[in-house]
Amino acid sequence: MYLQYFYDRSLAQASYMIGCQITGEAAIIDPIRNIDMYLTVAKEQGFRIMGAIETHIHADFVSGSAELARRTGATIYYSTEGERNGGYKWPPFLPVQGVIDEQTIHVGNIQLKAVHTPGHTPEHMTYELIDKGTTDQPIGLFTGDFIFVGNVGRPDLLETSLGVKGSAIQGARQMFASIQRFKKYEDYLQIWPGHGAGSACGKGLGSIPNSTVGYEKRTNPALRYTNEQAFMDFLLDGQPEVPAYFAKMKEVNISGLTPLAAVPSTVEFHRPGDEVALLATDKNNLIIDTRSATSFAMRSIPRTINIPYPDMFAEWMGRLANYKDDIYLIADSNDLKDIQTIESNIGMDNIVGFFSPTIVETAGNTNSYLNQDPKDVERQRHAGQVQILDVRYQKEWEKAHIPGAIHIPLPQLNEQAHELSFDQPVVVHCASGKRSAIAASILVNKGFDVMNLQGGFQQWQTDHFQTTS
Repeated sequence: MYLQYFYDRSLAQASYMIGCQITGEAAIIDPIRNIDMYLTVAKEQGFRIMGAIETHIHADFVSGSAELARRTGATIYYSTEGERNGGYKWPPFLPVQGVIDEQTIHVGNIQLKAVHTPGHTPEHMTYELIDKGTTDQPIGLFTGDFIFVGNVGRPDLLETSLGVKGSAIQGARQMFASIQRFKKYEDYLQIWPGHGAGSACGKGLGSIPNSTVGYEKRTNPALRYTNEQAFMDFLLDGQPEVPAYFAKMKEVNISGLTPLAAVPSTVEFHRPGDEVALLATDKNNLIIDTRSATSFAMRSIPRTINIPYPDMFAEWMGRLANYKDDIYLIADSNDLKDIQTIESNIGMDNIVGFFSPTIVETAGNTNSYLNQDPKDVERQRHAGQVQILDVRYQKEWEKAHIPGAIHIPLPQLNEQAHELSFDQPVVVHCASGKRSAIAASILVNKGFDVMNLQGGFQQWQTDHFQTTS
């Protein structure tokens, strides 16, 4: 048996290849849209990809199952459980096979037994991995967005993303029942989850790539509850805010998306910086500067938004960009292929072209902002000389924040910036400084005198400055 782990850091998403080395057959579990890495490994190992296996309808990335089926002829295996709540709608020309609870998928001498584990979604499947060449007992579980390292999948995405009323409570109740089924597994079984730390598909996810049933029974807080209502209260509280693009991903993964081969290629444009600024005045255009926050702070073209590449680039493009915009990038050509891959994995095929970062130096009119030390900010705050803007999420704000700060979560900043005054400088912060860099670029474009708090709220607390809750 062959098992290969793939991890996309920009999505905090894991997919897996399993292969039978006797028959030369392989299958991919929860593939992402850009499938080249699977094809490369399959060729290296001498495998034919015969299956693409879906644990559930994904909300945070475009599934690559349809792409695999088109390019390799692989059969798509998908759950038909829970269809009354909205199942898949595959194009009629794709080879697909519905799977029900306890049905087995054969990959050569390897078996994948489907186990219906609703909660995160109504149709969700976990797959037991059995190497028939060795034993009739499973070696581990592909848990998708059911069991993560350190927690379980959130049950509210159908309600928060697609407006299916009552589905969050129903999902939490289903999750409790699925966990009782999970607890019956032997402790030695390995767990291969669908996400790691940073994913919005659950709260408090661990950063290690896999676990065991026994370890999760001992340490996973979601598995400690014996009372259903207490568990539901725990699960529904404190979930990360849902990115706006999740609704789009749900729709795309239900009904399908344009094949990658049909997506126009991105071209490089050569224009002076001032023309780029003029291009950004068109409300249908969005220009994203992917340079570091430090570089952007020193010099930037007006009306461009800074989303530094690569950390969580996909999430913030998905949160802040519109799928109907014509998107232009300021990006290093060496990074462009990876950026395009990241964006296509969230279905953002509307990137028209890119400019070299050198155009920023050719612009006559530019913006800039300062990075301010917490000690200086505390002095200015105490003297009433600045506005403090906190762009963290609601749950972060509720735990602790700087006294007197204004709270506008980053996804709402563009619409709520009018709550700020132009009479005083704005000191913006998040937890560490990454989100606040994006916020600073938005505010600078609106004409505010902006400073970014160095080290964010974490540094503020480390320096023992005053907080409240």
